[in-house]
Amino acid sequence: MLRRRLLATTAALGLVALGASACSGAAAVGGNQDHRVQVAAGFYALEYATSRIGGDRVDVTALTKPGVEPHDVELSARKVASVALADVVVYERGFQSAVDEAVDHQARGQVLDVSHAARLVPGLEHDHAGEAAGSHGDDHSADATSGGHGAHAGQVPDPHFWLDPQRYADVARAIGAALEKADPAHAGEYRQRTTAFTGELTALDHEFAAGLKSCRNRDLVTGHAAFGYLAALYDFHQVGITGLSPEAEPSPAELARIAHFVKDGGVRTIYAETLVSPAVAETLARETGATVKVLDPLEGLTDESAGHNYFDVMRANLATLRAGQECT
Repeated sequence: MLRRRLLATTAALGLVALGASACSGAAAVGGNQDHRVQVAAGFYALEYATSRIGGDRVDVTALTKPGVEPHDVELSARKVASVALADVVVYERGFQSAVDEAVDHQARGQVLDVSHAARLVPGLEHDHAGEAAGSHGDDHSADATSGGHGAHAGQVPDPHFWLDPQRYADVARAIGAALEKADPAHAGEYRQRTTAFTGELTALDHEFAAGLKSCRNRDLVTGHAAFGYLAALYDFHQVGITGLSPEAEPSPAELARIAHFVKDGGVRTIYAETLVSPAVAETLARETGATVKVLDPLEGLTDESAGHNYFDVMRANLATLRAGQECT
C-alpha cells in the first residue's frame, strides 16, 4: 500500500508542475474577481459543508469517491495533484492516512484540519459488550462517546463528528472562516451562508432531541462504533460490533458477549450500515432474535443512500432510530 501511495505521489508531481502557475496566486484569491476558490475536501461531510458555504465561489474536489469507504481510501495521482493545486485543503487529520500524507508532502495553500473544531474525544477500538452491560447507569455526557468506558478510552480519537449536528456546526464555522481568509473579497457571502447552514444544523439537532426523547431502549448496537457522538448527545449508549474502523472483525468471544448483552438487555434492533457488509449484524440478529435495520454513518453517499444530501440521510436515520428504539 505504501509503495502504491509513493508511486501516486511521484506521478502527481508531473500534474502539479502543469499547474504551478495556478498555485502561485493561491494566497491572494480575493484579488481575482473571476477566480473560484479551489478546495480539496477529504470526505463527504467536508465536501458538503464546503459546497454549501462556498456556493458558486468555490470549486470543491472530493478526495473520496462516492461509495468508497473513506477510512482506508487511497488517492490517485490526480487526487494528490488536486491537494497540491488547492487554495484550501479541508481534511481531518488521523482519519485518512493517505490524505494526511498528501497534505504533508503536497499542500501549498491554506490547510484546515477540522479535528480541532470538531472537539474530537477518544473512542474505543473495541467496545466490549460485557463491560457495556455494567454501564447502564453511567452518565451519558457529551464526551462519553462509547458509553462511559473511562478505563479504556483514550486510545483513538473518534473521527465521526458529523453525526453530531452541534460538532458539525462548529466545523462548518471553521470552514467558513477558512474561505473568508482565502477570498476576503467575498467574506460577507461566506458568513451569510455559514449562518444559514449552521441554522439548519441547529434545527436538525432539535428534531433529533425531540424525536429521541422517549424511547423504550437506549442501547444502540451498531455495525461499527461510528455513532458515539450521536449516542452521547441524545442520551443513548453505543455498543459497536467492531471498533472505530468498519474493517475490523470481532472475535468469536466478542460476538458471544454482544449476543449475551442483546438478549439480557432486551435489545430488539441491531443496526447494519451502508458501505459495509451486513453479514455480522445479520448473524448476530439470527442468534438473538433481533431484527436488522440500516443506519447510514454518512461516510459517503451512493445511489442507495436514503436521500440526496446530509440532511435527507440524517432525517432517514432519525426515522430508523425512532422505529428501532421504539420511541414515542
